[in-house]
Amino acid sequence: MDQGPRTFRDPFLSIYQSMVADVARKTAHESTGSATLESMDEKGDEIAAGEAIAARFAAARLKGAGPESLMDAPATLEEMSIPENAKVCAQLALRLAWAKATGDDATVARIQNEEYPDSKCDPKWAATVTEYLKYFGVLGQAQIPYITPGMVGNKIVTIKANARIGLIGDWGTGAQPAKRILRQVKAQHPDVLIHLGDIYYSGTETECLINFESIVDTILDRDNTGIPVYTLAGNHDMYSGGGGYYALIKRLNRPPKTQPASFFCLRSEDNAWQLLAMDTGRFDYNPVTVTHALVRVGDEELAWHAARIQEFPGKTILLSHHQLFSAYAQIGAAQPNGRFLAYNTELKTALDRLQAGGREVAAWFWGHEHTLSVYQPYLGLRRGRCLGHSAIPVFLEDEPYKVMPEIDNPPPIVEAAKVTPTGGVYGHGFAMLALGQQTATADYFEDRAGTAVKLHSETIS
Repeated sequence: MDQGPRTFRDPFLSIYQSMVADVARKTAHESTGSATLESMDEKGDEIAAGEAIAARFAAARLKGAGPESLMDAPATLEEMSIPENAKVCAQLALRLAWAKATGDDATVARIQNEEYPDSKCDPKWAATVTEYLKYFGVLGQAQIPYITPGMVGNKIVTIKANARIGLIGDWGTGAQPAKRILRQVKAQHPDVLIHLGDIYYSGTETECLINFESIVDTILDRDNTGIPVYTLAGNHDMYSGGGGYYALIKRLNRPPKTQPASFFCLRSEDNAWQLLAMDTGRFDYNPVTVTHALVRVGDEELAWHAARIQEFPGKTILLSHHQLFSAYAQIGAAQPNGRFLAYNTELKTALDRLQAGGREVAAWFWGHEHTLSVYQPYLGLRRGRCLGHSAIPVFLEDEPYKVMPEIDNPPPIVEAAKVTPTGGVYGHGFAMLALGQQTATADYFEDRAGTAVKLHSETIS
């Protein structure tokens, strides 16, 4: 899986891909006796089939078609190659999962009683569908175990003065590009690592362990370095109900560095800088329909962040998974004229509240879009930065820097900070934030053939 996995901003398809990956792990274990991280690096028949079927279903839904459109012409088992059989099983699994999720009992019965027996697919496919649908019931979702501000209190986490902070986003794939990026971050000698959210495909307990925790522990040699690691709540982290994510943050760091919740405050010991991480992921969940959610920060949590700003004499940097604005992606529903605003009105309201009384936010880093965008001043924010380019492949035909023509007044970016395509795929990367007493420096890097190349540097004041 050298380019990393193909993903979809769709809760149902993300759960489906998690399910397929679980089947692949079980298959690998049956054939080799183990399913290690290394053994899952190559894209096996099941995962490749799952990606292809998910892509077809995503395209079909845009045209108003259902999962029946995935059905191919029948073939006998003897005529099928192993990849073709994996494709048939992946199709059946998706159709069964969709029927169960939407409460279509007749289709569930037909697939289970007729199509599955005739397909001769391994029973683990159907069993895994049932197992994974526990994450959301019929048109519902698992209860996200959100930790409230009242439970957190005024807790902050102190980090060293002049800390070097590695920033990565949309990184939790477990694939080779993610590992390369983290090795490059380690070479920059970070004191802290912050992930802006999304552990793929849907933040299950297994995925949080093998696609995130095991890798950061190993590559950063945390038994010896003790580098604290913090991770925000992205939409993919919540697609399975958030259980894996919340268990992960409890055990990532030892006290007093433990991440207290899906939101947190990291404050330098000299009171020069604080980083406020906001939870937008829990408001981007819809298990069946594909929508462009207008995410927000909960009222109680927003008050918590406002209090941290008001009590603090230094400068504040915001972090979130979702973007405040974008030139390249739809945010929220269309206006009556059919056009789109370039910004999230809920998050703009949040920014206005946090900056009330003249307490300017020095910068805001987010992920969600799988590219690097260093925006020029816009919407009352001097520095809006998208860092979602750390692991998910973006292909040349995706045109990630093509401004959506339907967006009104799109924000301009710094052209020199664009990542570049090589071999038809745009580069992955990360940022390093170095805190000083009066200013901070942000350096933006791109991976080019295994070497971290600095694209852009700026001073934050």
